[in-house]
Amino acid sequence: MATMQLPVKINQTIEMEFTGLGHNGEGVGKYQGYTLFVSGALPGEIAKVKITKTNKNYGFARLLQVIKPSPDRVKPTCSIYEQCGGCQLQHLSYKGQLDQKRKIVQDNLERIGKIEDVTIHPTLGMENPWNYRNKSQVPFAEREGGLVAGFFAKGTHEVIDMKKCVIQQEANDRMVQDVRRIAEELGISAYNEVTHTGILRHVVSRVGANTGELMLILVTSRKDFPKKEQLVEKILEEIPELTSLVQNINEERTNVILGLKSITLWGRNVIYDTIGDIKFAISPRSFYQVNPEQTKVLYDKALEYAELTGEEIVIDAYCGIGTISLFVAQRAKHVYGVEIIPEAIKDAKRNAEINEIENVTFEVGAAEKVIPKWVEQGIKADVVVVDPPRKGCDEALLQTIIELKPKRMVYVSCNPSTLARDLRVLEDGGFKTVEVQPVDMFPQTSHVETVCLLTSNSKGSRGLDK
Repeated sequence: MATMQLPVKINQTIEMEFTGLGHNGEGVGKYQGYTLFVSGALPGEIAKVKITKTNKNYGFARLLQVIKPSPDRVKPTCSIYEQCGGCQLQHLSYKGQLDQKRKIVQDNLERIGKIEDVTIHPTLGMENPWNYRNKSQVPFAEREGGLVAGFFAKGTHEVIDMKKCVIQQEANDRMVQDVRRIAEELGISAYNEVTHTGILRHVVSRVGANTGELMLILVTSRKDFPKKEQLVEKILEEIPELTSLVQNINEERTNVILGLKSITLWGRNVIYDTIGDIKFAISPRSFYQVNPEQTKVLYDKALEYAELTGEEIVIDAYCGIGTISLFVAQRAKHVYGVEIIPEAIKDAKRNAEINEIENVTFEVGAAEKVIPKWVEQGIKADVVVVDPPRKGCDEALLQTIIELKPKRMVYVSCNPSTLARDLRVLEDGGFKTVEVQPVDMFPQTSHVETVCLLTSNSKGSRGLDK
């Protein structure tokens, strides 16, 4: 049987037109029917590219020259944008980013979910799409005897030295650079992941955007090391406004940033921040949305879609530290949150106490196992909210929700492709996707968050008709 001949070969130079963006922000187009992904290219452009890799159905190429640029192409703000892997879309105007993110959601819903008759609203963006991140995780390395701190180059573990990140809150940049300078003065070595030697692996910084509280986490390869006391002393001198200084010990050969053990070296073991009227305690390992301004936008939309009157029972699957649960509890009769990570449920319960919110119940476990147990206890959900990780909802959970037959469902997603897959399952199970609202939580990157409203016409659920 003859092997199918591809229209391109490795190292071949071609001209091609681009029609869309891939999920990593790369330009996507077809050359003689063959799909190619090219980093740096934009929809509507014609460019000269060099083929770098081929697979059976698609390939990759390197951008050589833009022959016909997009009217949305702009000069990147960041000086190391071409080398750094942190952002993917700084060369696209912000309006262009918002338009493309809506298109990415639409394309996924149509191609994967086979969902076409649904309202997809324009992406909700930021007035100022810069300096929004409240958390940074910066690897350290050594270059010619000095310390460098930055982000990994695209597709590598080579640290690109960075003094300032244009999407980070300025306090994060400042704390990281202070630690780099102090550690270098004291001769504290950076961790080398190849030789498994050296001390300082990462510096993680967190900012309470609405409270101004600061947390600094030193991720080290072992608990004790020379000049540790001087390091702590100098950090406190240099950053007197610090709220929390934590050491996290990660002794493993791993790409995972944080180890399992954390020690509070100074101050509190948490910082606080607010979303709307709700206050949250953020510990070193807590998941907390990195863009608090847009998180409020996202949760307001989820609350709008839930259409709560104060009489509803709500189940929040994948509740995390209770962010959505507590937000929703302000307008619901009772909220039940379930999460498989014990530390997250501990944080959720603490956050409920902090805000004196009593109409919530949090439980550790897999949602697809806990929810049927709640149903057996007579708990019937009017509304179900899900906010799963990038891999989407567990298949068993989707079947549980279909059997539960809530009148309304709010699906919050950070991955359009798994969202589309799950919506197809839910539609086949009796739900109808009514509205889809993309929200730009991560400007200058290819990521897009989405809030979806689904309704069920099935009998047997509590009515929400107004």
